[in-house]
Amino acid sequence: MVVARVAANVTCNDQDRKELERLSTSRTAQARLAERAKIVLGCLKGERNDQIASRMKLQTSTVATWRKRFLEGGIKALGDRARSGKPPTYIASDLRERIRRQLELTPPERPSSWDGATLAQALNVSDDAIWRILRKEGIQLRRMRSWCVSTDSEFAAKATDVIGLYLGQPDNALVLSVDEKPSIQALERKTGYVHTSCGKVVRGIKSTYKRHGTVNLFAALNVATGAIHSKVTAVKKRLDFQAFLDDVIADVLLTQEVYVILDNYATHKKNDDWLALHPNVQFHFTPTSASWLNQIEI
Repeated sequence: MVVARVAANVTCNDQDRKELERLSTSRTAQARLAERAKIVLGCLKGERNDQIASRMKLQTSTVATWRKRFLEGGIKALGDRARSGKPPTYIASDLRERIRRQLELTPPERPSSWDGATLAQALNVSDDAIWRILRKEGIQLRRMRSWCVSTDSEFAAKATDVIGLYLGQPDNALVLSVDEKPSIQALERKTGYVHTSCGKVVRGIKSTYKRHGTVNLFAALNVATGAIHSKVTAVKKRLDFQAFLDDVIADVLLTQEVYVILDNYATHKKNDDWLALHPNVQFHFTPTSASWLNQIEI
């Protein structure tokens, strides 16, 4: 008479059981790891290997393997073991640095910029190896970025002054972020509702237009409320700038402090005569080449 083998009983503590339950229902864990967790949970319930295999549509030997692995090493043993194989022909970290150094060199004449094929040829590795590193590092050879670094010797002091007004607005004071956008095309287009070939009625815009020169847009952002006061002018001269500020603070009491954040455009300078007539207004200039510190720019 042949006696059936009885599988070893599986037990674990509450913490491991919770982790197994989490893995078994996780949508982010590897599918094979979730499957192994479900096998072990079945073992913990006292199910036989053949019962678990039948329910999960697996081989009985597979269930037996993970029962044994869990008994020997716990949850950590459910991961894949290291496998033998062909050693890599390069080390990823070394290749990454070689790619970065190569990108700093002048590219070949044709093509005029580096791409995966030319990098692979220059570094004597496969195209696939190059693209794996580029994807992993987020390096996009055809995408361009531009930036501006401020060389203002008083950058720290000016930036602290402006950011301080954003973060700690003085009591009963008005903080304004002001700038202008010049050379906006003033276009006139005919519009109307038209019937399309499918029977729908949509708003149409004529392809031709009449150009009425350009206009300038002044804008002031109330930092505390987010409200924007704007004005369109034909030009952007200093007198236009001062007239715009007059409109913005027309309803402000003389006892209320007004802090105006500006960039270093020429129109914003040499306004001492206007400031003398408005003693409650102070100008605060962003550092040179740091327009991103002016919230109205953003």
